[in-house]
Amino acid sequence: MIKRDGYQVSLWQDSVPPYQSATPAHTNSKYDVIIVGGGITGISTAHQLQKAGKHCLVLEANTLCFGTTGGTTAHLNTLLDTPYTTIRKNFNAESAAIIAEATASAIQLIKQNIRDYQIDCHFEETSAYLFSQNESEDKELEDIADASIEAGLELRFSKTIPVPIPFTRVFEVLGQAKFHPVQYVYGIAKAFERIGGHIKQDCRVTGVEENETLTVQTSNGSFQCTDLVYATHIPPGVNLLHLRCAPWRSYAMAFKLTDDNYPEGLAYDMKDPYFYYRTQIVNGEQYLIAGGRDHKTGEDINTEVRFTELEAEVRKHFNIAAGSYRWSSQYYESADGLPYIGHLPGHPDHVYVASGFGGNGMVYSTVAAIALRSLLTNEETPVSKLLNPNRLKPVAGFKSFISHNAHVAGELISRLFPGEKLEELSALARGEGKVITYEGEKIAMFKDDHGELHAINPVCTHLKCEVKWNGAERSWDCPCHGARYNTEGKVLTAPADMDMQKMQVENLATAK
Repeated sequence: MIKRDGYQVSLWQDSVPPYQSATPAHTNSKYDVIIVGGGITGISTAHQLQKAGKHCLVLEANTLCFGTTGGTTAHLNTLLDTPYTTIRKNFNAESAAIIAEATASAIQLIKQNIRDYQIDCHFEETSAYLFSQNESEDKELEDIADASIEAGLELRFSKTIPVPIPFTRVFEVLGQAKFHPVQYVYGIAKAFERIGGHIKQDCRVTGVEENETLTVQTSNGSFQCTDLVYATHIPPGVNLLHLRCAPWRSYAMAFKLTDDNYPEGLAYDMKDPYFYYRTQIVNGEQYLIAGGRDHKTGEDINTEVRFTELEAEVRKHFNIAAGSYRWSSQYYESADGLPYIGHLPGHPDHVYVASGFGGNGMVYSTVAAIALRSLLTNEETPVSKLLNPNRLKPVAGFKSFISHNAHVAGELISRLFPGEKLEELSALARGEGKVITYEGEKIAMFKDDHGELHAINPVCTHLKCEVKWNGAERSWDCPCHGARYNTEGKVLTAPADMDMQKMQVENLATAK
């Protein structure tokens, strides 16, 4: 089993061992490109650049697929969360066609990689179905169909859908696919290392000296490179993209069915947020995977209820056997519905980023790999022009905003807080967290499964917002820019790059 950035265990996480790097990286080495992030985006980009003749190093703060790649539902689709009606409205019809072609090319490259490197990830081509359930949704469905056809999708209206759910209208999109994302990433990582690439896990980037040669400082020494790519979902530190990307949590569950009535295609309803369904073979077993109930990260809600609501929706339509997997993951929505892939605004020309994928990270990861390979080999393409992050306009006072940011150091606060009093104020059950106020000071409290209290300063080290408790994943989540921390205040998710401050609590062992 591999680690993930949450308490819940995903289907993918539970089915593979940790990745073992074959080629150790050495500090003070010089690379053509350093890629920060060991998910599908980072590994795919590194592989493409290494094939193009670049000497590449991947730096991963934890283990490969620790983040969203280990928590995706792994739909490979050109039928996107941001519909082509919205892309055409926010950009134009030509841009919608560019995105349709780019995502289709991404699926074909994934297919080619699986064939070339004989990756056993249960890849399967299939169709996607979008269905409506009332008159209002019928009209929206027709508009999406028209825009999708105009963009170049192979689409047809159907009289059936693969899931046993009532509907009024439905269309089918051909050329979609599904796979086991972690097994795919492992296969690409091995191919990358075989052609000379390097991967260093458990190596967190702590800073970058942006001179003519970039010096990347990490928890395990320094590395040098000509070009740097942030493939971390959202770049660490403070950047304009943090003001243009909204963090969201999405929920997923995997079930065994009593009647073996597993749907063949990818299916999506038109609710907001919508529900979606597919099946996957993992270690010889079929699973129904359902997702939905998305919300913005750090919203003050009962996250456990989201799983209850998702399961209730699935039980309406499927015969579920006992036992299931459940997990949540994070994604970032861009301001205009398309990703930001290219030069990172406000940084030297040799610093790049891939961010803002929304709920389509599986295809946009490979779109990013193709686009970044083109940019770093001095070839600009229509998709790299369209997705250029510098299409953003800086906001007033942003330079001042950056210069006045100061991190909260991740160290122990020397003051000793009375455990008995904090226990009384928080009234926590085991496995529960809460932000409380004691003598005018806010404290993020968590009681572990042994009854001990853990306390940290609830100020996010990124831009000093106050974190919120995520009960489903036992994490402290920042509602401002999506940074997440474990119960000890350790960083789980960028953009934070420093741990939170621990607080001393006396009599931990006596807390009940």
